Amino acid sequence: MPLNPADDRLASQLPEGVLRPVEDRYLDEPRGRYLGQGGLVAAPRSVEEVAAVVRACAAARVAIVPRGGGTGLVGGSVMPEGPAPLILSLERMARIRDVRPDEDVLVAEAGMTLAAVQDAAHAAGRMFPLALASQGTAQLGGVLGANAGGTAVLRWGNARALCLGIEAVLPDGSILRDLKRLRKDNTGYDLRDLLIGAEGTLGIITAASLRMAPVPAGLATAMLAVPGPAKALALLALAQGRFAGCVTAFELISGVGLDFLAEVLPAIRQPLPGAPWSVLLELSLPQGLAPDAALEGLLEEAMAAGLVTDGALAQSGAQATEFWSLREHLPEANRRIGSVSSHDISLPLSEIPRFLDDAGAMLAAMGDMRINCFGHLGDGNLHYNVFPARGRRREDYDDRRAAIQEAVHQMVVDRAGSFSAEHGVGRLKTADLARWGDPARLAAMRAIKAALDPLGIMNPGAVLA
Repeated sequence: MPLNPADDRLASQLPEGVLRPVEDRYLDEPRGRYLGQGGLVAAPRSVEEVAAVVRACAAARVAIVPRGGGTGLVGGSVMPEGPAPLILSLERMARIRDVRPDEDVLVAEAGMTLAAVQDAAHAAGRMFPLALASQGTAQLGGVLGANAGGTAVLRWGNARALCLGIEAVLPDGSILRDLKRLRKDNTGYDLRDLLIGAEGTLGIITAASLRMAPVPAGLATAMLAVPGPAKALALLALAQGRFAGCVTAFELISGVGLDFLAEVLPAIRQPLPGAPWSVLLELSLPQGLAPDAALEGLLEEAMAAGLVTDGALAQSGAQATEFWSLREHLPEANRRIGSVSSHDISLPLSEIPRFLDDAGAMLAAMGDMRINCFGHLGDGNLHYNVFPARGRRREDYDDRRAAIQEAVHQMVVDRAGSFSAEHGVGRLKTADLARWGDPARLAAMRAIKAALDPLGIMNPGAVLA
């Protein structure tokens, strides 16, 4: 049976006071690839109201599109086609329910921004270590729904690794109350892990029990120029060997990215201008290890081994923030330049240098283009973006865009990598998943979707086409 639009008949079945105007902020997405639609917007105040909304939509066979902070980059939070859905926003569910510093656990509702969750942990003398450039806007529900990673995955893992339990509303309107604070719970299928990363296609996450961590005694931050990605990986191994468990972030930055910053964001200070490749390194150190001495010892050994050619060590918190500002402005510089094709990929670490060489040669044979590769080298996640040659426009490459994306993704898959590393599948990559996904895995995913959401109302068109 087809789905129905969210209209006045559905509105009359919803809890009083949950509806909000259908404003543009509920319909757009950062890259402008899709224009969403919505017949109604509901902003419940409690999990019980979320359940009532879902039950009403199930009875009326109306699609539900969950909406977080709208920072996703794969179209997962907008539905451009089909009967106008109900957009479900949890912006009014933004409370801290419980904080237990002695357990390193915090329970937060899904409408809280990631920055607000971090602030709550800080107020308890702890930290919540998941960090994103969009953390001031991105909401916890969306972060969990996409299993976002950010800059500290090397040390702390993706969102899934930092979540102990969840509360969620399933597609029939039943409430899963599983806000456990346990590190170990082997009582059958882990529905928490199933719903995290499902992008709202299996249910609506309304709250989560999250792992906090002690604040490190010291932070050491450095920008280091390296001869190339292979040397950067050797530097990573050296740093992990010297500071086991203390390497928090290891970001790779290409010289093209620095050129883009100089061109469109010249106010961003560059500590190592002109470096063909550089690494932003952060160490979280325990009591007894002085940050300056730790970095100086690492730099001395790395330079002696030919892994580093130059370096800038942050002498203060303000300077460390400045280094991170450079890294976080790389996507903004990319947007201003205008990409031909963008790729969020991950690869086994040992495959990265060869991939970069082979992909660069392949694209050079396809035309005159610039490549800005940067990202989380420590966990294998790269943002591999292709841009017009200087003096040309992205429109000049319209006839090659699809071929470029297919060729890059095929090369990634051939090396046992993933074409969707950090931002999820959404609606942008459903065809890629259908093409390259393991058949048995896809069959299991479809069976799970059919079992939990037999009416097909939960974010239809996302993940599974």
